[in-house]
Amino acid sequence: MVDTKTKQLIKEGKMLPLMEEFYTIQGEGSHTGTASYFIRIGGCDVGCHWCDVKESWNAELHPPTNTDLIVQNAKKYAKTVVITGGEPLMWDMSFLTQRLQEQNLKTHIETSGAYNLTGVWDWICLSPKKNKLPLKEVSDNANELKVIIFNKDDFKFAEAQASKVNSNCQLFLQPEWSNREKMTPMIVDYVMNNPQWKISLQTHKYLNIP
Repeated sequence: MVDTKTKQLIKEGKMLPLMEEFYTIQGEGSHTGTASYFIRIGGCDVGCHWCDVKESWNAELHPPTNTDLIVQNAKKYAKTVVITGGEPLMWDMSFLTQRLQEQNLKTHIETSGAYNLTGVWDWICLSPKKNKLPLKEVSDNANELKVIIFNKDDFKFAEAQASKVNSNCQLFLQPEWSNREKMTPMIVDYVMNNPQWKISLQTHKYLNIP
């Protein structure tokens, strides 16, 4: 059981349910190939059936960790820090991003956009999900829209979400890993016919790195 004091610190973002943290190469989207320190926060209720980190869903499985300790670990490695999940915006990200930026670290987030936008971000990657659609505030501020393509219907979903983001937002289509052999050729054809989109691949999986 989490005690009252810890609950308050979590509410303030001074502790977070940390699932894992690791130094690797960003494998997806606009910053593919960039050395990055990933911080994976536990907790998600969006519930994508193809999620490859379902162990992140239950926040109670991941110990509340002092946010300053997370920052101390991050600054030892890359200049770019990626906050992911789970769904990190289930928690207040303001304290974490403040501390990271005080260390001159770039703050990136990968989010479904289903929760209010907290924190100060150098880059917002919005990866919307049908189960729980993104809030307007996140769509308006997204730097990158990354839509996972599992079947043909997802192209319509991608266009619907693209109509909601700002004009400077970069647009990416990414094949869902388990269905990549079927969907990748369709994505190639789609992007060639709709060049406002780009292809994102999970290159870290091809490289066999985290």
